[in-house]
Amino acid sequence: MAAPVSKSPLFSAFRSSSSSSLPHISRRNYHVELAAREKALLEEDPALKKFRSYKKGVKLTSKIGTVLTGVAVAACSYQLVVKAMT
Repeated sequence: MAAPVSKSPLFSAFRSSSSSSLPHISRRNYHVELAAREKALLEEDPALKKFRSYKKGVKLTSKIGTVLTGVAVAACSYQLVVKAMT
């Protein structure tokens, strides 16, 4: 049985070298307040409300593309198996 990748010596060496490069800087508890411009950019824009349905269309198109990709991969795999059997 193979060992998990996270416990391999190569992975642990990479993890220790990347975390030891900046030991004094913590990734947590570091927050900078947003300026007025950033706050204004994050507010909801009433002029863009009519484009809300755009997000749903993009999500649906993405799902359809994912399904079609899966079907194409399955069909190609099936063809390869059929050719290998004959």
